[in-house]
Amino acid sequence: MSAGSESQNGAVVISKKDLRTVIVSCIVGTTVEWYDFFLYGVAAGLVFNKLYFPSEDPLVGTLLAFASFAVGFVARPVGGLIFGHIGDRVGRKKTLVATMMIMGVATFLIGVIPPYAMIGAAAPILLIVFRLAQGVAVGGEWGGAVLMAVEYAPKGKRGLYGSLPQIGLALGLMMGTGVLAFLAAVMSDASFLAWGWRIAFLLSAVLVIVGLFIRLKVMETPAFQKLQEAEARATIPALELVKSKKSRRNMVLGMGARWAEGVAFNTWAVFVITYGTGTLKLSQGTLLLSVMTAAAVMVGMIPLMGRLSDRVDRRHMYAAGVVVLGLASWPAFLLLGTGNVLIVGGTIVLVLGIIYPVIYAPEASLFAELFPTRVRYSGISVVYQMSGIVASGLTPLILVYLLGQADGGVHWIVGYIGAVTLISVVSTLAIRRRDMHTEADDAAEVIAMEKTPLTDTKTV
Repeated sequence: MSAGSESQNGAVVISKKDLRTVIVSCIVGTTVEWYDFFLYGVAAGLVFNKLYFPSEDPLVGTLLAFASFAVGFVARPVGGLIFGHIGDRVGRKKTLVATMMIMGVATFLIGVIPPYAMIGAAAPILLIVFRLAQGVAVGGEWGGAVLMAVEYAPKGKRGLYGSLPQIGLALGLMMGTGVLAFLAAVMSDASFLAWGWRIAFLLSAVLVIVGLFIRLKVMETPAFQKLQEAEARATIPALELVKSKKSRRNMVLGMGARWAEGVAFNTWAVFVITYGTGTLKLSQGTLLLSVMTAAAVMVGMIPLMGRLSDRVDRRHMYAAGVVVLGLASWPAFLLLGTGNVLIVGGTIVLVLGIIYPVIYAPEASLFAELFPTRVRYSGISVVYQMSGIVASGLTPLILVYLLGQADGGVHWIVGYIGAVTLISVVSTLAIRRRDMHTEADDAAEVIAMEKTPLTDTKTV
């Protein structure tokens, strides 16, 4: 792919063909990453609790399986810091190639780990090691993928372009649940548990090869190219984030805003499967199909909501979406409790497929606007991945615990969601966005920033 040509005023002109390649590479890349990452989440409640964490008490086995699921989220901030640093210093493209390779290898290896009955404690240990590798990989992937789209976006379309890599989450979820649902449908329960589920993990190798083929065609973003020309990249991006008062503030507020989004997704895409099969005694096929349908609807809703965020204040749009999701939790659980297949499916599609994209679509561009180019990869990765430990990784574990404390009731769960909603709304409304197209983040400003002492907390 060509890097584009420069106009007389020095602006990089990107052809439509090159722009399409960038967008396709972002969508395919995030799809592969999220397929691998959330495949583990679905399998944790269906397979891993039986094969790798056996226990006389099914609840204990499930808790242990979801604890291993949470380990991946603990590793994500590490990946965000490592690859955020590399992405801000070396470039977005090279970093994204590395994260995809790590994710693909780790997921493939999960598919060949023998069960606890064969190799004992080594089985869950290996599972956790490869889960950590998944977390490190996705920790570096998300920030780079959304920045590739956002930094290539034309003026006035940053919300739309930033939302497109987010489609990868929906496609990855749809593919992950779809493959497992298909395998569970065409096999006996015994065959699926013994070896059938492994096919879904082994398929990752094929997806990674396709993703790398496309990703290698993409050049660096215009914004990062300007930093290269100015030789003004951050020496230690994470340190600059901490030294800057505005960046520190935006990191904290960004993590608070992100909390509700992580809880919402992992409630209605991950926990709902365990809750439905374990407490409501619904078939796993029904729940997997419902989540898969919601993901399919999400694919269409995300770009629509992304485009809407270019027309309205995306900060207010995000906050409104958080409120609606919080208010919807109680009636949604009541509707799930009816046990009616159509009502259960419709509820999951409404909450996950239609309401959730209101906050997930503008999230990438909203968080990208918190930081200048020189530390943007590190900043957006820290916000998304650090908050993900509690917001995403611990959510299924917390909800399973609260469910047990309430003897199968959901009032504690709804209360937890309500508290998170309040924190996220306040944090979102307190965010101060940057205008990436008028911030003068060009060579002249960057050179001026280089001359400012790093210890000056007013530096951005």
